Amino acid sequence: MHAAHYMLGKWTLMLHGLGFLQYDWQGGARGSNQVGFTNWAMGMATRQVSGGHLQVRAMLSAEPWTIGSRGYPLLVQTGETYKGAPLHDRQHPHDLFMELAALYERSIARTVGVSLYLAPVGEPAVGPVAFPHRPSAAADPLAPLSHHWQDGAHITFGVLTAGVFTHSAKLEASWFNGREPDENRTNFDYSGRRLDSYSARISVNPGPRVSVAAWYAYLKSPEELRPAESLHRIGASVLTTQSVGQAGTWSTALIYGANDHIGAASLSSSFVLESNLDLGMNGFFGRAEYMRKSAEELVIPSVPPSTKYDVASLVLGYVRNVGRVAGLEGGLGVRGSLNFLPSSVEGAYGSRTPGGVAVYLRLRPATTGGMKMDAMPGTPEHHHE
Repeated sequence: MHAAHYMLGKWTLMLHGLGFLQYDWQGGARGSNQVGFTNWAMGMATRQVSGGHLQVRAMLSAEPWTIGSRGYPLLVQTGETYKGAPLHDRQHPHDLFMELAALYERSIARTVGVSLYLAPVGEPAVGPVAFPHRPSAAADPLAPLSHHWQDGAHITFGVLTAGVFTHSAKLEASWFNGREPDENRTNFDYSGRRLDSYSARISVNPGPRVSVAAWYAYLKSPEELRPAESLHRIGASVLTTQSVGQAGTWSTALIYGANDHIGAASLSSSFVLESNLDLGMNGFFGRAEYMRKSAEELVIPSVPPSTKYDVASLVLGYVRNVGRVAGLEGGLGVRGSLNFLPSSVEGAYGSRTPGGVAVYLRLRPATTGGMKMDAMPGTPEHHHE
């Protein structure tokens, strides 16, 4: 794990994060380009309390300033708003406060434990491991196009989650605020909102390198522009990580996510298959996606807003580590993408196959040798990481 570890009395501290200084170019009639810096940093402190383990977390991002309120260019991406209008063909920035939370876990029998997660800002039991934390997405600087069908609730203002787990399985239930973050990316989004949504997720690890999960959620009025509309969200994921050679890892994720808009009789699905091969000095990554998006989401004029379009995307990339300084490891990377659109939206995008290219410098903590964290991301003990 790329993190720095310290001991402070009875506390074990871990600091980790990721940053991409990037030039992002997206082609076609809806394309744009931008120099920006996507990033997040997280600190965790853990100690024993009353026979269990207490962990407190803080995760922050400077993207409100380094990316800006409109986000970065990303063709066919949708979700959230800018200046009161739906964002399209851009990825919104993360909020300054991505997580402020406490997690307590305690055994109640030899093979059974319970957990309680309280978060003024945090992640409910919805979706797979969020893309900023997935090993299978660790080298890709841009978000999946299916983000809001799968892990879009990973920044939620108000979460309470209880769980019960064994060595290989965990069942969680959450009560949370279903509204997505607003355009003010530096505040706490509590005004006029309460814990009005709920979810459940089960995670099972059939082996030490495989984690399977499935979830259901009811989200009350998630979209600021459509306050009368609520939805059901369902999905499932399979995550794998395995060693390659002396120092390499190969991580893969297969994820399904769907939104069922209540009252609209409209189930829209998404699939993503992504993989990251980290060989130490060299890394290779790829992502294939399919999703069904509406004319309202893509902001396609002159057609009924409920019109659906099948869209797909293919991403391939390469990154090479270039050295270490001040505890950070640098890598130079390139990412290419090709989108596949139906002929009915060719006029809006100028092509049925618009593409994009990003070149970037990746910054992350160097791996530590003394305190290796070997938990499978997505396991009951370390689902968020």
